[in-house]
Amino acid sequence: MSMYFHLRAVPPPALRNSAPWFQRLFEDDWNTVRERIGRHREEVLDKLYGDVELLYCGLPPNHAPDGPRTNVVLGGRPVFHNDPAVPPFLLLTASQVGRVAGYLRSTDFDGLWRDARPQLLRPYDMPETEPAVRGMFAATHRDLTAFYERTAEYGDAVVKWLVA
Repeated sequence: MSMYFHLRAVPPPALRNSAPWFQRLFEDDWNTVRERIGRHREEVLDKLYGDVELLYCGLPPNHAPDGPRTNVVLGGRPVFHNDPAVPPFLLLTASQVGRVAGYLRSTDFDGLWRDARPQLLRPYDMPETEPAVRGMFAATHRDLTAFYERTAEYGDAVVKWLVA
């Protein structure tokens, strides 16, 4: 089973506080999703989305205090699915999106990598993999920065959901 964490830009006037409406946002075919990703209107993180969260927030007890960095991946107001076994949707307002975009724009990836490096490399347990792993996280950081910047530019909100 594949899991993907989707982030989708949505104009605030179009938002509905309804789990079925949120679910329909994520029912598009992959060609449509790829097209939106190319325009920085949607972003998809693979099953390693938790590691991307760690990149921005660290591990407890050193977890980042509330703020834009905690909203990059897993932050947002939960909107619960009708089926309690299904993960909730997460909603970031347009103003939260603007703060996240500002945070990402001003963040030094090298500093993030230095802080999270030991935990992010642990699953690979081979020093020669570091350049590839670091490159993967750097690319994800660039993609998320572009997504949030474009979304903030349009004044849009973000809806997130773990699709399994």
